[in-house]
Amino acid sequence: MNRSTVVTTSRPRIVALNEIEPNTRRGGDLRALLTPATVGSTSGFMGVAIVQPGDRIGEHYHPYSEEFVYVLCGQLEVDLDGEAHPLQPEQGLMIPAHMRHRFRNVGNVEARLVFHLGPLAPTPPLGHVDTEETDSTPVAGRDRVAS
Repeated sequence: MNRSTVVTTSRPRIVALNEIEPNTRRGGDLRALLTPATVGSTSGFMGVAIVQPGDRIGEHYHPYSEEFVYVLCGQLEVDLDGEAHPLQPEQGLMIPAHMRHRFRNVGNVEARLVFHLGPLAPTPPLGHVDTEETDSTPVAGRDRVAS
């Protein structure tokens, strides 16, 4: 095969935000639009987080992936390994793999951010580790002693 030949294993697909069921298990309204399940992506996934005033996305980390975040609107605060940082509209953030992080809407209006994670974890359950409880999410390994 020469360098000008491109092999495509998936087809282009447009996905609308309203086609994706809200995921509210960890706080906020997370909608993963472009994923292996929705479009056959192989290198990562992308979506939108909608966070209402006073709401948060619980602390977690990704053992296999970097996370890239871009704030569309609203006033957010992100904790990175326990240290708070303001996030404003039109700002981006790169979160390294293994870094604990949580997002809080500290403003008076809805906040929206775009997120992208890559590379993919070997399996979806291995890609996200919760480090605090939200309304319906138990902490992974809560009964283990931290080293």
